[in-house]
Amino acid sequence: MLLEEPLRLASVLTPAKPKVFPSLTKIVGTLGPKSHSVEVIQECLTAGMSVARFDFSWMDAAYHQETLDNLRKAAQNVKKLCPVMLDTLGPEIQVHNSTGEPIELKAGNHVIITPDISKAPSAEILPIKFGDLAKAVKKGDTLFMGQYLFTGSETTSVWLEVVETSGENVNCLVKNAATLAGPIFTLHFSQVHISLPTLSEYDKQLKAFLKSHDLPDTQIYAKIENSEGLDHFDEILKEADGIIISRGDLGIDLPPENVFMFQKKAIHHCNLEGKPVIITRVVDSMIDNLRPTRAEATDVANAVLDGTDGILLGAETLRGLYPVDAVSTVGRICAEAETVYNQPLQFKKVMWHVGDPMPHEESVASAAVGSAIKVKAAAIVVFTFSGRAARLVSKYRPTMPVLAVIFPREGSDPSKWRSYGTTQARQCFAVRGVYPLMGSTDEAETGGLTKEEYGIKLALNYGRSVGIVKPFDRLIIFEKIGDSSVVKIIECEG
Repeated sequence: MLLEEPLRLASVLTPAKPKVFPSLTKIVGTLGPKSHSVEVIQECLTAGMSVARFDFSWMDAAYHQETLDNLRKAAQNVKKLCPVMLDTLGPEIQVHNSTGEPIELKAGNHVIITPDISKAPSAEILPIKFGDLAKAVKKGDTLFMGQYLFTGSETTSVWLEVVETSGENVNCLVKNAATLAGPIFTLHFSQVHISLPTLSEYDKQLKAFLKSHDLPDTQIYAKIENSEGLDHFDEILKEADGIIISRGDLGIDLPPENVFMFQKKAIHHCNLEGKPVIITRVVDSMIDNLRPTRAEATDVANAVLDGTDGILLGAETLRGLYPVDAVSTVGRICAEAETVYNQPLQFKKVMWHVGDPMPHEESVASAAVGSAIKVKAAAIVVFTFSGRAARLVSKYRPTMPVLAVIFPREGSDPSKWRSYGTTQARQCFAVRGVYPLMGSTDEAETGGLTKEEYGIKLALNYGRSVGIVKPFDRLIIFEKIGDSSVVKIIECEG
C-alpha cells in the first residue's frame, strides 16, 4: 500500500473527486426480487454495476428469462453493454420445506436427517434427497443448514454436530437456536467429502442450452467454495477463464481464521497468471441497512489492495432493501482503495513471475503499462481481436482505464462479427480497469481511415465524451502490426 505521510492522512477528510468510472474494480450485481424491474436495473448500471449475475439455484427459467429481458431494456436505455454471469446450481443437498411453516430448532435438542422424503420437515426430522449421507459422515462431524446459510446469520441457519448414524439416518445435536424459514434449506458439510456429481441435471440442461444457442465462446469461471477446491486450486486456475472466491461457503468449510489467508493467496495466484478473480460476501449488512459496517468497508478495501478484479454482490442486490446503494457504496470504497494500491510492487511481482526471457506479448504489454505510468497517461488504448491483449495489459495493473477497441479478425464472416465482437467485448467487463469499444473495419474504410486511425479516433471520441481524455492529455496505444506488437505515445490536441 502507498501512504504518504502526513499529506495522505490529512487528505482523508477531503471529499473524493468525482470520477468517470466509479472504480477500476468491477462490480457484479445479482438480479432478483429487489432488482428485477427495468428501473432498478437501470439505476444499478448507472451506479456502477458492470456484470449482471443470475443465480440458477432458485426460481425457474421463465423468471430468469423475464429478468434477462428487463436487463436488455435497461442496458439499451442507459446505452451500456452488460454481460451476464450464470451461476449454476452444482452439487447441493437440500431440505424442501413442503409445509411452508417455519421450523424452530432449540440448542441442545436432537434432530434426525433422513433420506425418507415421505416425512414432513419438522424440528425432529429433516428429509433430504440423498441416501448416502450416513456413509459419508462420522461422529463429531459438523453440518450446517439454513435458507440463508452462507450469510453467516446465526438466527436463520443452524450448526449441527453428528452424534451417531443409524442405517440411512443421521442423528445430530443442535448447537444453536435458529428458525429455519422459507421453501428450501441448504445442507453443507465442513470438510466432509460427499460423492455427488459436479454437474446436476439442471446444469446439463444449461450446457445444452448454451450449445443450442451457438455460444461456444462462453467463458467459465470456477467458484472455489470448499477445501477440495482449495487443494486443487492451481489445477483449476489453469483450466478456468476466471475464479470466484465464494467466501460464504469457504467460511463454513474452513476455520474462520484461515479464510483471509486463502483469499490473499488465491488472489495473488490469479494476479500472477493474469486470470480475473472475483470475491463474494462483502457487505451483508446492507441487505437490511443503508450503510455497511466499518469492518465490511475495510474488508472491501483490503480485497482491492489484495488485487481483486471484482466484487460480487449477492443477497445485497438480489433481496436486499437497498440494491442501488449497495452498488454505489461498494464502488466508492473500491475507488478510494485504488488511490493507495501499490501498483509498482504488483508490477515487479508479475515481471518476476513471468521471468526472462519474457514472451513477446508480455514484454510489450508490460512496456505499455510502464510507459503509461511514467508519462501519466489518461488511458491505455488497446487494439484487440479477442480481448486477450487488453487482459494482458490489465495483468500489470495500470492505474488508468484500459480502452479495448475490439476489431473483427481479418477474413472473418462479416455477418457474424457483430455477435462475436459483442461477446468478446462483454467478457472484458469482468477484468479490472478494462472498458471495451466495438470497432468496425467497414466504418474505417468508409471514412477513408486506416484501422489504426479509426481505432484512435473511436477511443478519443469516447474518452472525451465521458471525461477521461482532455486537451493535451497523453494516451498509450498498444497494437499489433503484422507480426510485431507496437507501443506508442500520442498527445491529444488542444
